[in-house]
Amino acid sequence: MPAPKAISSDKLSKIIGTPRVPLLLDVRSDEDFNADPRLIPGAIRVDDTALSELASRIAGTSSIVICQAGHKRSQGTAAWLRAEGCPSEYLEGGFEDWVSNGHPVIRPEKLPARDSQGRTVWVTRSRPKIDRIACPWLIRRFLDPRAVILFVAPAEVLGVAERYQAVPFDIEGVFWSHRDELCSFDVMLAEFGLSIPALDRLALIVRGADTARLDLAPESAGLLAASLGLSRMYSDDLEQLDAGMLLYDSFYRWARDATHENHNWPTNKPQV
Repeated sequence: MPAPKAISSDKLSKIIGTPRVPLLLDVRSDEDFNADPRLIPGAIRVDDTALSELASRIAGTSSIVICQAGHKRSQGTAAWLRAEGCPSEYLEGGFEDWVSNGHPVIRPEKLPARDSQGRTVWVTRSRPKIDRIACPWLIRRFLDPRAVILFVAPAEVLGVAERYQAVPFDIEGVFWSHRDELCSFDVMLAEFGLSIPALDRLALIVRGADTARLDLAPESAGLLAASLGLSRMYSDDLEQLDAGMLLYDSFYRWARDATHENHNWPTNKPQV
């Protein structure tokens, strides 16, 4: 029987990729992690021997703690964080149960190095449209919820990347960019091994909107229209990103849960 404050892998899978997911803390031993160096999407590796420091860093943020099988490491870490005033649960059955139930994982070896606060830092061109909103959404929802996104003049992207140890994306000549007919969003999905049907569906929509191939998916035209509208509404790139996060949240939930639904003008006419 699980201890109190446990969450099942099935329940966690329903909130992965949504704004509702707490901070995911992976406390597996180095031995266990090296045996399977993948992560639950959005999880970060933390040291379960420095928990007071961790509690101070996350400052009351809710979390879910993950160890190999849901025993002492995760339960102890969650209990310690709660004692420090940080709401926390542990993953019932741990990473083993998550994987055995076929839930998604990522390959983290291509994640950038983290800054002093444990965040990845990314940089791209200012005045974002499709890919430059879709990629930050993907990063924050599935890779690093606390990621820092920098928008700068196109000519300064590489210089800022070098100066501030940021990773450039969606510009020509860098790793995280278009490849053949794929856009940067597609490339991130492939490189991180994110295999989720809803993301695959969303990727087709993004590709169509970002590369002027609106025939790829009927929804691409809608995404393009909404994206261009947002770019006219906001002169501040970070404000536009905040609004765009909600836009992509809604497209993702549609792709995951609502593709079978339709809408018409049925009235409450009595049946003849």
